[in-house]
Amino acid sequence: MSAPLTEPTRAVGDYLQALQLRITGAVADIDGGSFVVDPWEKAPGEPLQGRGITRILEGGAVFERAGCGFSHVRGPALPPSATQHRPDLAGAPFEALGVSLVFHPRNPHVPTVHMNVRMICAAQPGQEPVCWFGGGMDLTPYYGQEEDVRHFHAVCRDALAPFGADKYPRFKQWCDEYFFLKHRNEQRGAGGIFFDDFAEGGFDNGFALMRAVGDAFLNAYMPIVERRKDTAYGTQQREFQLYRRGRYVEFNLVWDRGTHFGLQSGGRTESILLSMPPLVSWSYRPTLTPGSAEEALYHQFLVRRDWV
Repeated sequence: MSAPLTEPTRAVGDYLQALQLRITGAVADIDGGSFVVDPWEKAPGEPLQGRGITRILEGGAVFERAGCGFSHVRGPALPPSATQHRPDLAGAPFEALGVSLVFHPRNPHVPTVHMNVRMICAAQPGQEPVCWFGGGMDLTPYYGQEEDVRHFHAVCRDALAPFGADKYPRFKQWCDEYFFLKHRNEQRGAGGIFFDDFAEGGFDNGFALMRAVGDAFLNAYMPIVERRKDTAYGTQQREFQLYRRGRYVEFNLVWDRGTHFGLQSGGRTESILLSMPPLVSWSYRPTLTPGSAEEALYHQFLVRRDWV
């Protein structure tokens, strides 16, 4: 790999790899299973150069699939998905580091969760590099619980509080707008926080905000897992979970900028698609029983609400 665009990327890379270990260690402890560790490196001559570590647990007692990937890549030209808001950097060489995870629990009463934190640096020839941060976390319940969603949002709010009172409401709205299936006019889940192209206050402030989000993840999600992982469920709940997972697949493949960035830039497909659930189903216009918990998901949780 060639020399990094900026020296601070070493500190970002060290933090992200430690975060990946911390999160997967906590998941292994609660599940009792172990992660497969798959280090990878792009072959010489490919358009995208770099390395990463994919850690994945499949078939666990608590998590049917839990994938958490670290990547550090460099490329000759930013893909279109990364320059929508920075047209001056179109075609610029870039460097990107990130940790991305999606956990699909076995029990339908435990929500699916997504978290991502990343940094991208780019520079046109003869110009100083420009770095920006992005990421967030969001919760996708199948059988919603007010207590769980309020807790998740409260942790997100508290993590962002040191960076200004505007950050949580701003990033919460951004999350609601981003994780939206336009082709179905439907929210993907109960939201959380999302931010992108963040460079306010310079590198140090952006890096600190990214760390705050990454560090908050376990406190936001694991208490929910502890509360719900042993809840009894039957065939009806399992079938509804698999049906709703279909929405997750639709969003990731059709709308997600991170997926598009990875595929457009020549990233490692197996790692990019680790967010996919192991089992999923689609059915044609299923009928929901009025007053059921399944119907309540749509009216009470797949809506834009003030949770805290």
